[in-house]
Amino acid sequence: MRSVLYLLTTLAVMGMAFWAYRENYSTQAALTEMGSVQREIATLREDLGVLRAEWAFLNRPDRLQDLVNLNFDKLKLMPFDSSQYVDVVQVSFPTPKPAAAPLDPLGLLTSPDNVPVERPAGFPPIRPQERTP
Repeated sequence: MRSVLYLLTTLAVMGMAFWAYRENYSTQAALTEMGSVQREIATLREDLGVLRAEWAFLNRPDRLQDLVNLNFDKLKLMPFDSSQYVDVVQVSFPTPKPAAAPLDPLGLLTSPDNVPVERPAGFPPIRPQERTP
């Protein structure tokens, strides 16, 4: 009986050693992968900083003004002026159309005093198919 117990204990220790060995190497692989991902993130952040600096350099007002002057005959770009704006009262808006009266041939939507009847709480709004006879 003792030999079976020793054998089972030895097998359990060997199994746990194998498990610890595999966990150690999988942890080292995960740490290596994490390091490479962090290096890639750092590289991308550096590239983003360079791109932002290039964008700021290309969007300098004096450079853009020179480009506008060089391409004036094609683009016809002019600086904004206060005379280009008008007051809101000078804008001609379309006149609103009067709302059409709802179809109510049976008088279901209005009371005898021609006042619309509201539906009680919890009822859905009146659908168009309820308005037709």
